[in-house]
Amino acid sequence: MSPESAPIADQLRIICMSFEGASEKLSHGEPAFFVDGKLFTTLDDHHHGSPHVSAWVAAPPGAQETLIGAKPDRFFRPPYVGHRGWVGIVLDTDPDWDEVAGIIADAVTHVRPVPKSRKKSEV
Repeated sequence: MSPESAPIADQLRIICMSFEGASEKLSHGEPAFFVDGKLFTTLDDHHHGSPHVSAWVAAPPGAQETLIGAKPDRFFRPPYVGHRGWVGIVLDTDPDWDEVAGIIADAVTHVRPVPKSRKKSEV
């Protein structure tokens, strides 16, 4: 990780690790964040020559198109996972971290397994 990317990664880590059950692992040499074993966000620090430091975030249906349509300079369809609805967020051009945190919160909700319903005998 480059020195200029470290503060971005630190801010992303603070957001991602704030969720109950969150964990961090390296994936393809970069920080990746999981909740209950499901990947919800990964850092892209110029991976494969990407022009920006960004986060790739799991997104609910329709969110990718909405975000990219509203702010195409901030959001993009990331390689490898974009076809599954994930959205890329450019982070090295002064992002609105509250907005980033909200998008990541939606990602956690999207990937977190739905609790199995309790049996009637447990109610």
